[in-house]
Amino acid sequence: MKHKWPNVPLGEVLRERQETPPADALASGEIRIVSKIGFNDGVIQFRADGETKTGMILIRPGDLVVSGINAGKGAIAIYDEQNTEPVAATIHYGAYIPNKDRVDVRFLWWLLRSGAFRELLLEYVPGGIKTELKAKRLLPIPVPLPDLPEQRRIVARIEQLAAQIEEARRLRHQATEEAEILPARATTHALDDAGWELKPLEELLAEPPRNGLGPQKQVETGGRVMLRINAVSSAPTRFVDLSANKMVDVPDSLAAPFVLQHDDVFIVRYNGDLNRVAKAAIFKGETDVIYPDKLIRLRPDANKMLPDFLVYALGSRSVRAQIEDLGKTTAGQIGVSGADAKSFRVPVPPPAEQRRIVGYLDGLAGQVAALARLQSETAAELDALLPSILDKAFKGAL
Repeated sequence: MKHKWPNVPLGEVLRERQETPPADALASGEIRIVSKIGFNDGVIQFRADGETKTGMILIRPGDLVVSGINAGKGAIAIYDEQNTEPVAATIHYGAYIPNKDRVDVRFLWWLLRSGAFRELLLEYVPGGIKTELKAKRLLPIPVPLPDLPEQRRIVARIEQLAAQIEEARRLRHQATEEAEILPARATTHALDDAGWELKPLEELLAEPPRNGLGPQKQVETGGRVMLRINAVSSAPTRFVDLSANKMVDVPDSLAAPFVLQHDDVFIVRYNGDLNRVAKAAIFKGETDVIYPDKLIRLRPDANKMLPDFLVYALGSRSVRAQIEDLGKTTAGQIGVSGADAKSFRVPVPPPAEQRRIVGYLDGLAGQVAALARLQSETAAELDALLPSILDKAFKGAL
């Protein structure tokens, strides 16, 4: 590790607190017990009760608290001096009193949670980060230690940058949430707010709705692929997710009426989540996959309603309101029937307008998906920023 500061054993600036809490104070809950320390934020969480079957240590306000088992993962905390009462932890933790004349405890907190310190663990501790970090192993480790003014400057800079990263995360999360509701808003604008005539779905179908094939024996090999309900209920797009399937033992003669065909639209018959009841998805292509009785197949008359448009129409605000009214509860499941589906009154614009709306909503969905991918990449970049900042900080380059 290259830096301009002296290396100082931690034992010169930290002293192990060797106190134990009174058993009666633990049992009564007067002294709270540490449950865990967050890896990412170093925040102490406490148990709901005071029961313990192992030895305990006492922690006082201002102590640096180190998880002996998970220190290498970032489980290091400061028990804030603003607290007025001590707390306790199992002997798998250590409580250390900082020498305030030589070290800023926040500097140590950032340092001990950095990649630079993990490198030191690998160098100075037998077994590295997998070894329980007791005081006898922790305190001899030499760490780079500038003078107090420089420590405080570095802490202030780290925390300034960390706050900016956190604000970037907040804005990214907010943008993601706003992007996720765009398709629903666009659907409402294109279908519900446009004043299209509503017609019963029964008048728009080429054949009656049909439930899928009932339960069949599941097999590992040699069977036929059957969709699972989440092929539609959890489909990330408006298309059936063929990867959500299972193998069943069913003869061709029984399976034939339930084979998926191009432009078949499926809705969820029942689900514990009302938002997923009658959720729709369309199948494109050719396959010998069959669908289960947890789904209902809809085949619209393409001269009256485009199958692609039907998927969006079934997600419109007006249709969802009808679905909620029709939902029935049986053994905790909420569902609709084929007869219910036929009664759905759906918006029916002219065919040319249906095609335009599908193109518009598909384009928007593609843009949202692209944004989601970008946001995921941005999240990874943000996650990598703080470790990089800490690396620079403790090599004297911040």
